[in-house]
Amino acid sequence: MPAPFFAGDSRRYAKTREKTMKAKNPNTISDASDWIVTRRDFLKGSGLVIAGLSAGASFARADNTDSKAKLSFGIVTDAHYADSKPRGSRKYRESLTKMTEFVKLMNDKKADFVIELGDFKDQGKPITEKSTLKYLDAIEKVYRQFSGPRYHVLGNHDVDSISKAQFLDRVENTGIAEGSTYYSFDLKGVHFVVLDANYSADGSDYDHGKFNWTDSNIPPEQLNWLKKDLASSAKPVITFVHQQLDVTGSTGVKNGPQVRQVLQDSKRTLAVFQGHHHAGHYSFIEGVHYYTLKGMIEGSGVENNSYSIVEVYDDNNVVVTGYRKALSKEMKKA
Repeated sequence: MPAPFFAGDSRRYAKTREKTMKAKNPNTISDASDWIVTRRDFLKGSGLVIAGLSAGASFARADNTDSKAKLSFGIVTDAHYADSKPRGSRKYRESLTKMTEFVKLMNDKKADFVIELGDFKDQGKPITEKSTLKYLDAIEKVYRQFSGPRYHVLGNHDVDSISKAQFLDRVENTGIAEGSTYYSFDLKGVHFVVLDANYSADGSDYDHGKFNWTDSNIPPEQLNWLKKDLASSAKPVITFVHQQLDVTGSTGVKNGPQVRQVLQDSKRTLAVFQGHHHAGHYSFIEGVHYYTLKGMIEGSGVENNSYSIVEVYDDNNVVVTGYRKALSKEMKKA
């Protein structure tokens, strides 16, 4: 298997370019084409060839402090696995190979856990419940090869021809009560929260394709749970969700501003990691970083894979090291 490519590899090239980004207000930063050095820029600037990159290289922190990483975890999103012919840029069958690469690197790097951010599987033609469950079993079998804790975030395609209960019955969220679509857990001094935005405006669950994918919501019951959950812990918080909390439009959670307000009010939320928008995105809003990982499904070949390792440091700064197409980002604690 070819060694993974890196979006950042040198202290000189790891510095972010956020000063070039223009925001509508001083508390908000949106993404731009030069928000972080890309693999292409790094290779061009350093003169290195692909063969010269080592598989163990890591993203260098730009602030050059003595703070050490207290934990690391792997993130991947939008695998959309199905034994189905490609449609446009989506190469459904190739997600098994791409996921295998992700899992292998996470094992090699000894990540503390891995989490996939939704749209784990897809559906074929003709659409059948039996076939989509088969696709789920196949991608989960690869994902289970990670030797540590594993977690899932529900995406809209995860319930395109099955129910949430059927999905959760066939996957494992380590140490989490069975059937939980949203939940939290603690590890090494950090509180992690997983949200489920797969609800229509009327509060009904997405189920067997009965939903409008542009209408995603966090219902009041879950929002109240989030408030109580955050109040129950004094630890720094990292949140995971499939649809985006930081944007409006088709890929955004309709009541995203309300959810963001709860996260902001806690004064402890470091970052939110999201999927759904395959092109990726980044925002910094009221002291919280929002990082949308690029989708695994897009493009043919492992060179078009996308996944990241996230490190949380003792000073609660967060560093994302992007592999293949994924972008790297240093996210300083506000």
